[in-house]
Amino acid sequence: MRPFLEFEKPIAELEGKIEELRQMQEPGGINIAEEIARLTDKADKQLRATYARLTAWQKAQVARHPDRPHALAYLQALVTDYTPLAGDRAYAEDAAIVGGLGRFGGRPVVVLGTEKGDDTDSRVIHNFGMAKPEGYRKARRLIELAGRFNLPLLTFVDTAGAFPGIEAEARGQAEAIARSVEACLDAPIPIIATIIGEGGSGGAIALATGDRVLMLEHSIYSVISPEGCASILWRDAAQASTAAEALRLTAEDLRLLRLIDTVIPEPLGGAHRDVPAAIAAVGEAVRTALASLDGMDGPTLIARRRDKFLAMGREIPV
Repeated sequence: MRPFLEFEKPIAELEGKIEELRQMQEPGGINIAEEIARLTDKADKQLRATYARLTAWQKAQVARHPDRPHALAYLQALVTDYTPLAGDRAYAEDAAIVGGLGRFGGRPVVVLGTEKGDDTDSRVIHNFGMAKPEGYRKARRLIELAGRFNLPLLTFVDTAGAFPGIEAEARGQAEAIARSVEACLDAPIPIIATIIGEGGSGGAIALATGDRVLMLEHSIYSVISPEGCASILWRDAAQASTAAEALRLTAEDLRLLRLIDTVIPEPLGGAHRDVPAAIAAVGEAVRTALASLDGMDGPTLIARRRDKFLAMGREIPV
């Protein structure tokens, strides 16, 4: 059964009743189709009403939903002839960042993504999407590879942030992230970055310094997590909902602040409720964004990308 978030409890109760009635319905038994239809309509209206007024904190919970599709789901569905590439050629392979060569809509591309994993075992393997320096150095290697062979770069970001352990700091976490951002800024090829879940701090921007930055409707993108912000400002992680509002981390907020370019609508109830539809919507948005950059040469792309990021914060709408 699909896990429900705290604010979805009324919807969960209705859907639970519908499932119970469906289990009771037997051939030749009492016809309860009308009651099922009534409850289904009620659940649909409740779902629409709930998702029409989500708070920033509720959106953060949707962005972290365990059933939400992660980077590998997008790569498997949108990229053909995918050949994964591994290792930073210096220290190790980091499974929190996945990437390689493939074709998007028949066009050769390089793809990168932060992968959280779908169950306990895979989450441990992928370190819950929190990369170490070797992950960002692998990302830099693939970004430079894309530039060398004039291949567009597509990135899919879903991470709470870079791994905060002492071993990561000892191996140069900040430098590795900065070099990945630098590689994005210097790449003479189109870069389309999509925030598909969480976009956490430098761990996200290392893969999201693109010509076009897209966000799924219920994804989040912020310098710090709501819990981390609350712990610093109020010394109380329970203030996370207040921090989420103050951070303006939702897709719509960031579009209004001109920090991202496009908000991609999600299926009703979030991407986890209709994964194929969510992935198809992302694919179409990436295709449109990539087409908008066709015909631009390398120096033009680099200059426009640098100007885009240097302009951020100069004229922030109130």
